[in-house]
Amino acid sequence: MSEFVTLEVADGVGTIRLDRPKMNAISIQVQTELRAAAQEATDRDDVRAVVVHGGERVFAAGNDVKEMAELSSADMMRISGSIQSAVNAVAAIPKPVVAAINGYALGGGCELALAADFRIAADDATLGQPEVLLGIIPGAGGTQRLSRLVGPSRAKDLIFTGRFVKADEALAIGLVDRLVPAVSVYDEAVAWAGQFSGAAALALRAAKESIDRGLEVDLATGLEIERIQFTGLFATEDRTTGMQSFVTNGPGKAEFKGR
Repeated sequence: MSEFVTLEVADGVGTIRLDRPKMNAISIQVQTELRAAAQEATDRDDVRAVVVHGGERVFAAGNDVKEMAELSSADMMRISGSIQSAVNAVAAIPKPVVAAINGYALGGGCELALAADFRIAADDATLGQPEVLLGIIPGAGGTQRLSRLVGPSRAKDLIFTGRFVKADEALAIGLVDRLVPAVSVYDEAVAWAGQFSGAAALALRAAKESIDRGLEVDLATGLEIERIQFTGLFATEDRTTGMQSFVTNGPGKAEFKGR
């Protein structure tokens, strides 16, 4: 049984919930449990989309600095891949993933939010990558995902200074996608995820794979990734269902089975 990270499923939406009082500091144990929850969300057919949530008070205020302070360079060389892999496991969930951000999403918490496909934040949330203030840099994808999301100049500003970003600025620069009142964050995230509960799961998976992999390569290679994913969907039952439904009933009425 996981102590700090759980996966709860209702109506096709899986919620990966962090619950490590007081600030959801991401320890080595939390990283292990995050990987397990992400794998379970990936494997379960009844999970069509995922919400990552830290509760009403805080998303995650960073990695566990007290734990890291005791590690040597050799220790960190040994476990750094594991630190990245926890966030990578969330990013690799082949389904729509939304981060529901209340309170602080800092350091490793911000990196976890960056692993989602969409970010809904409270209008009083605070985000940032303050690792430089500890004499280090982001180590779980922050230098890479942040620059891809907001552009290299803005990413360098945030990472070089380590400054905190208020919700309105986070929205303006594209660090989050929607602001809502704090009491509504989780419900809004579930509603966003819930729209995919009856969607063509294999098509969503192919779309996510095409976008994510395409961002890592040149345009010609990205187009080839898209072509392969596109043609592969013609072997699915959902493609047949969707096209037959469109011809017979018009758009948006197909009932997909996810196969």
